[in-house]
Amino acid sequence: MNEEKTLIVDVNEKPRGIEWLFLSFQHVFAMFGATILVPMLTGFPVSVALFASGIGTLIYTICTKRKVPVYLGSSFAYITAVILAVEAMGGDISAAQTGLILVGVIYVVVAIIIKFVGKDWIDKLLPPIVIGPMIAVIGLGLASNAVNNAGFVENGKIAPMIIAIITFLVAALISSKAKGFLKIVPFLVAIVIGYILSLCFGIVDLSGVAKASWFSIPEFAFPFSTGGHFREYHFYFGPETLAILPVAIVTISEHIGDHTVLGKICGKNFLKDPGLDKTLIGDGVATAVSAFLGGPANTTYGENTGVIGLTKIGSVYVTCGAAVIAIILSFCGKISAIISSIPSCVLGGMSILLYGVIASNGLRILIDSRVDFSKQRNLIIASAMLVIGLGGAVFPLGGSATLSGTALAAIVGVILNLLLPKENEN
Repeated sequence: MNEEKTLIVDVNEKPRGIEWLFLSFQHVFAMFGATILVPMLTGFPVSVALFASGIGTLIYTICTKRKVPVYLGSSFAYITAVILAVEAMGGDISAAQTGLILVGVIYVVVAIIIKFVGKDWIDKLLPPIVIGPMIAVIGLGLASNAVNNAGFVENGKIAPMIIAIITFLVAALISSKAKGFLKIVPFLVAIVIGYILSLCFGIVDLSGVAKASWFSIPEFAFPFSTGGHFREYHFYFGPETLAILPVAIVTISEHIGDHTVLGKICGKNFLKDPGLDKTLIGDGVATAVSAFLGGPANTTYGENTGVIGLTKIGSVYVTCGAAVIAIILSFCGKISAIISSIPSCVLGGMSILLYGVIASNGLRILIDSRVDFSKQRNLIIASAMLVIGLGGAVFPLGGSATLSGTALAAIVGVILNLLLPKENEN
């Protein structure tokens, strides 16, 4: 990678005066729409997701010695696996939270191996032909949830459908036509427009907002008794938990890709300095801490990388400022109540675009890497992963737990990639 400085304000420089605060709010707005969407779809409290996003970013910054301007938000990759784990446990979040904590541990273990062995083995284990279909399965596997939330079902009501369509169109038009910072926050703008329309149609329940206080401690959950002050769960290492772990394959790959893109924007090689081992440890510890507190998994956010590319200001002071703002917002009960009152049709309309973009990114990886589908090996791997991941394939692990969806597709892809002989290039 050619390393030439392209930033106006570098990593360890602090913007002057009020500019620093304004830039921090830009990062908050960029991550806000997607970060709150994950807990709303999986049942996590929004307040905990915001707190975990902020504290996770600060943890990451410390682990990387303040050398990488990354913001961590809620990860979409684990949505299906978490929902299935909670359903399998009859609504108990123990398997989901334990699984996400273990995902953080996997990150740290991988980081230690990279520290001593290097990262070439990751490239061999997870080539584009495995990563592309994996990401496509994540997006397409959530398609039915988006359609149902949007109200496009038999005997569905027309009002929610109209709101979903307009929300979708707003997000799509801003993503494709907008200029400047507005182009970075299509989901946030779509949520606001959809929410206003929902108020006009009278389908928003504001009773919770009226009852909520301005200051409220986030709805944390802990793996021990708190005397009834917070939600409780317990460490659980059953099959339901293990089914979440293979998704880490996907998010580790995303982690490497995001840091590569950010490095190009900043004119640095973050995989060398501070090193992939340190960035993975920061991401993993942040995810483990979030899960311990009852929140979703964390991941690097492309929206915030887009803000840096747009403003040419890659200061860790700015991303840390955004993290502190997110933590403060998590203690505002009114904000959490307003977010919780967003109708499902708004989320559904936006999710149609969001999940489609996730799936399309999987296809883009295959195209950018010039994967040759005239080779039977590549055709078999992609076909098997897509059919198994989207066809409802289930592999029993014992008891009520199963491997399915993204997790099963990921394992199948890795195994096939290792077993099938590579064709002669000639």
